[in-house]
Amino acid sequence: MEGAGQAPLIWPFPPTSAALGPDSDAPGLLCAGGRLGVARLTLAYRQGIFPWYSAGQPVLWWTTDPRMVLQVANFRLHRSLRKALQRFLVTPGCEIRVDSAFERVMRHCSATPREGQQGTWIVDEVIDAYVRMHRAGRAHSFETWVDGELVGGLYGVNIGRMFYGESMFAHRTDASKFALAALVAFCRAHGIDWIDCQQETAHLASMGASPLPRARFERHLSAVVDLPAPESWSYDPANWSRLDLRTSPAGFITSTNDTA
Repeated sequence: MEGAGQAPLIWPFPPTSAALGPDSDAPGLLCAGGRLGVARLTLAYRQGIFPWYSAGQPVLWWTTDPRMVLQVANFRLHRSLRKALQRFLVTPGCEIRVDSAFERVMRHCSATPREGQQGTWIVDEVIDAYVRMHRAGRAHSFETWVDGELVGGLYGVNIGRMFYGESMFAHRTDASKFALAALVAFCRAHGIDWIDCQQETAHLASMGASPLPRARFERHLSAVVDLPAPESWSYDPANWSRLDLRTSPAGFITSTNDTA
């Protein structure tokens, strides 16, 4: 437990090999209990473990196998999204921000209805914990703004040269995808090769994510979590060059590498 006025005593997690298997009712469930302190969350993410539970449940810790991962080199910027992003970047009042409204992004992720899902795992306890992670420099948000309104975004955790995506929301078409494209551009610029997506969805697969064996995921973590994290989390328009987006002399964004 984490006591006031003293260094927290963080009990180790069970080995990830102890997680429930694919034939169980809860594949990937590793253990239950504990608190969502910054130290425990950091320890968890370093091992590829994440919390996911509903109101009224204890904290449930998971490590899925396979693990859905977006390798940023494989990010698919389809032609329609590329054109929408090009328009967004040259439209007055449209902008990408980083870490300007972290808690608001979390609350929008919590409140935005999702097809086939009732309720939310992003309960107040989770929001409070990740806001503390944000203040500690461990959690970040990428945000889509239009005319001063937050219309989409995502948040996640950074440990070393790894980014763990947690959730995203969109209140306008493609708003969360613009934020994801900005995150990918940032990761490419700062040597972060993988973005953890946790669980497989058709939407993530369409953007280039793919399931990987947990053992491979953990080997990657062991190689990158102790590397220095990016020092500055801020929006830099120059990062768009990492997605082959270019600005013409007339001020328009152009590309020489459309993906069908």
